[in-house]
Order: sequence, then structure tokens, then C-alpha cells
Amino acid sequence: MEDWRDAIWAAMPERVRPEDFERRLTLLLDHVSAGDRVLDLGCGDGAFAAQLAGAGALVTGADVSGEALRRSAVRAPAAHLVQLQEGAGLPFGEDAFDVVWLGETVEHVADVTGLLAEVRRVLRWGGWLVVTTPNQPRLLVALEALRGAPLERRLDPRADHLRFFTARTLRAMLSGAGFAEVELRVVGGVPLARASLHASAR
Repeated sequence: MEDWRDAIWAAMPERVRPEDFERRLTLLLDHVSAGDRVLDLGCGDGAFAAQLAGAGALVTGADVSGEALRRSAVRAPAAHLVQLQEGAGLPFGEDAFDVVWLGETVEHVADVTGLLAEVRRVLRWGGWLVVTTPNQPRLLVALEALRGAPLERRLDPRADHLRFFTARTLRAMLSGAGFAEVELRVVGGVPLARASLHASAR
């Protein structure tokens, strides 16, 4: 599985600006203070880790892809980087972090329930989990289904998105993982077809 993840990163140009970067970064930094221990889980090439370090956070970047971590080491040299094993528990102790950032990551994970249980374990009591993921708005999915090809592209079994969320299902996943306080917004795009889900939970 790691070879597949590396192949995806190897095919991408270096230092690409993440999609909707400013809006996602604002969401993240609204939950981070200088000195916070932040886990950038699924850190990719380190674009957010670099910003977190610049804001005075103590950043740990973690990813299953060695190629992503190689790029992250260049882009975010102040971050402590850890390579994860697909499907294994997180290699961190309980209450190790004040904030966990899952930016465009949960849609790539086979066992989201298991991952969120691990996040709950490594996040201190009262700490923030901050999540962004693509939205699957009903109207847009229905229109894509009627047109055929757009829905087939979205659900292409060769794509790297393994999970698909609506506001309702993401909220249910976070609540089910033990997060009592969940704030969730749908953003981007047009009404009834918003592109992204932005959530924070503790």
C-alpha cells in the first residue's frame, strides 16, 4: 500500500499549493496557539506543517508516504516527521497533542473509525481535532448520476479517495468517536452544492 501512496506523490509536481489553502489554513490556525503540540496527520508535502511551525506550534508531521515525507522535510524543516504504517495504530502516547489536523485526509483512509479512535487517544482532553474533506452534496451527486460519466469519475475505483462524506455522515463519525462538541460548516461552491466540509471537534 505504501508503494501505491508513494506513486501518487511521485506523479505530483513539487510545491503545489493545496486546494483552497487560505480558507483551510484560517480554520486550522483559529484552533492553534503558539506552543501547542500539533499533529499534522497525513501531512503530505508539509505545506500546512510549515505554516504551523511559523505560527509557533510544535509540529509533528505524519504520513504513510515516504515520498511525501521527503518533500515535507524540505518544506517544513522545523517539523518532526514520522512515517506511519498503513492500518497500524499511531506511534504516539496518550494525550501527546493539543491539536490534531486532518486536512483532506479522512477520505483516503480505509478504517476511518479506527483512525478516529487513535486520534481520540493521542489528543489531550479538551484538545481540538480539525478536519477538512470533500463534501458529497445530494443535489450534485444526483445530477452527476443522471449524466453518468461525472459520477463514474467521482467513484472511479482506481482513484485514491476511499471514503465519501456528507455533513451528516461526518458529524456522525466524529460524534461516534467520542467528540461531544462538533462544529461543522459546508463551504465553497454554490448553495446546495458546497464543495467542502470544515469541522472542528473536541
